[in-house]
Amino acid sequence: MYSLFFKRGLDILISGIAIIILSPIYIITGIVIYLQDFGPIIFKQQRIGQNGNHFLFFKFRSMPVNTPNVQSTDVSKLKITPFGKIIRRTSIDELPQLFNILIGDMSIVGPRPSISTQINLIELRKTNGSLSLKPGLTGYAQINSYDFMPETEKAKFDGYYFKNISFLLDLKIIFSTFLYLLKKPPTY
Repeated sequence: MYSLFFKRGLDILISGIAIIILSPIYIITGIVIYLQDFGPIIFKQQRIGQNGNHFLFFKFRSMPVNTPNVQSTDVSKLKITPFGKIIRRTSIDELPQLFNILIGDMSIVGPRPSISTQINLIELRKTNGSLSLKPGLTGYAQINSYDFMPETEKAKFDGYYFKNISFLLDLKIIFSTFLYLLKKPPTY
């Protein structure tokens, strides 16, 4: 009942309010990114969404212009701008995904959107049913994550979320995400 009727309404409400409240951070971040190298402020990438459909995923750009697209496990091999290190450490680079949520491509909570080259993860999600969910800004796998978590583990957590989706589980994941953000940030 919750996932069919109320989850989307909460996504719209929460993302809309968050965009308004965080608008000064959006503006300051955008200006600094642009002044850094006069390139685009937003990084856009095709990601796999609900039911395997593609959508355009947004993040604040943290890498130099013309950096190739790679999986998150390979990101340490790429150069990150000085300001990019700050916005990644604080997860500010993820804030544009609130617009993905507002327009309906994503949800606040769900499996993180994969890139098309993550074929094994996509197949595992298809098998466990979690590919039928909208991808999320945060998710059950993220609050249980560790560095370089194998795709089989991610899919296991995504499958658990699919089978147990509820308002209370979403609240737990959101609360745990805030606690996770307070942890010592990773170094890049």
